[in-house]
Amino acid sequence: MKALRTAGALAVAALALASCGTASGSNTGGNGAATPAKTEIGAGEGKVSILAWPGYVEDGSNDPKVDWVSAFEKESGCQVEFKPFGTSDEAVTLMRTGQYDVISASGDASLRLIAGGDVQEVNTELLKNYADVYPFLKDKAWNTVDGKNYGMPHGWGANLLMYRSDKVTPAPTSWSAVFDDAAKNTGKVTAYDSPIYIADAALYLMKHKPELGIKNPYALDATQLAAAVELLKEQRKHVGEYWSDVVKEVQSFASGSSLVGTTWQVGANIAKADGTKVETVLPEEGATGWSDTWMISSKTKSPNCSYKWLDYIASPAANAQVAEYFGESPANPKACELTKDKKHCETFHSGDASYAEKIWYWTTPVKKCVDGRTDATCTDYSEWTKAWTEIKG
Repeated sequence: MKALRTAGALAVAALALASCGTASGSNTGGNGAATPAKTEIGAGEGKVSILAWPGYVEDGSNDPKVDWVSAFEKESGCQVEFKPFGTSDEAVTLMRTGQYDVISASGDASLRLIAGGDVQEVNTELLKNYADVYPFLKDKAWNTVDGKNYGMPHGWGANLLMYRSDKVTPAPTSWSAVFDDAAKNTGKVTAYDSPIYIADAALYLMKHKPELGIKNPYALDATQLAAAVELLKEQRKHVGEYWSDVVKEVQSFASGSSLVGTTWQVGANIAKADGTKVETVLPEEGATGWSDTWMISSKTKSPNCSYKWLDYIASPAANAQVAEYFGESPANPKACELTKDKKHCETFHSGDASYAEKIWYWTTPVKKCVDGRTDATCTDYSEWTKAWTEIKG
């Protein structure tokens, strides 16, 4: 496999742990020519270029024991070229160059790619493993637009509240621990460093200030966004650091410089394995979260290899390896039988629909309100980005 990697993206820990109007669905590829969904998968073109979160495309070069790419290459005849990205913003920028065939897109990137015509509609009937994917990951706002499906669901997880159980008492049950009650741990509160974190504040306000009328934390009109920004500016007074690297966040909790804040389950697992006394909770308000989707470029020159990758990566064996290495719930329940840690799917709440229903998965904010309102204009991601800069000062 040719690894097209950037310097700084290769830290082994980061490889394993980084996550990891409504799109018109025009699917034009940016040039006005529609890209119809395939009706059959032919012979592979010999190679496929994949853009993905670090840890999603492993060929043994980082760890000889971690390799699901080689089996795909042998099975499909498609050689994999891989480039990792560090953020969804970077992913969108790179995908728009037209140099990549496939991307693993989180919900804060997928709608931007669909709206821009950068990815194509996917015929899921050609993907034999699609039928096995958890139903609660299919036909969602971040992967399906105007009835058109744009990819294969991958892993998913919640953004949890983590706290030092030996220092934060009583145990928190609400996001108030990082908002209205943040002063109790001032200077030692941590939060995710991204404009999409505004949705966490919106979710809190949705439950605690119903008069604002927030129905979906990713559908905020100007007044609702202003309320979320105000809450986050108040929180900023108590934040010791914002994190984007979960490994560094774990170190912060270990040192005691962070005592409470948002995290991913994998961060809590690492912290506990290292002996740090932390616990996590899915707060009473619910939580934001992420569900990644494998999508195909509208400009791909390797459509057959791309389809083969989408189907392969959702197969039980490959999905089990990725989910366990990366630290997430697999999309295919059959993967749970193949993880080395037999409690992996229990730890990550795989298949727990009631748990999943409490999660508001990352969805790109767009001007056409995704909460169904037709009498309002919502704020888009560019406005959230500007607001985030303002919040952090």
